[in-house]
Amino acid sequence: MAYLYTKAFHIIFVTSWFAGLFYLPRIFVNLAMADNEAETGRLLLMARKLYRFMTPLAVLAVMLGLALWLHFGIAGAWLHAKLTLVALLIAYHLYCGRLYQAFAEGRNQRSHVWFRWFNEIPVLLLVAVVILVVVKPF
Repeated sequence: MAYLYTKAFHIIFVTSWFAGLFYLPRIFVNLAMADNEAETGRLLLMARKLYRFMTPLAVLAVMLGLALWLHFGIAGAWLHAKLTLVALLIAYHLYCGRLYQAFAEGRNQRSHVWFRWFNEIPVLLLVAVVILVVVKPF
């Protein structure tokens, strides 16, 4: 029973984390296009609050995933590929924090088009992770 609860909460926290990973870069798109201080200030506040909210979700998702792997013995070659993708997601998350800092300090040099493409990365990683977990191709 503990395995099923761990798995359920892992899925809940991963889903919640991904909601933030999908939305934060959309805020960056709008920040890159903002043309007045009031709009920029509001968007920076939204980005800061979202990043601070989604970081504990990421930590809980990773901790529960580690519990599934180390405590409950989830294994397989597919898991190594998934762990690599999770490491990329963590790097993406942390990079979002750096991008926020650049906006907050007025140092952003990237266009809204760049952020639109950047926003697609977690979608591609999610597709790959779900296929690995469900299909277990190797």
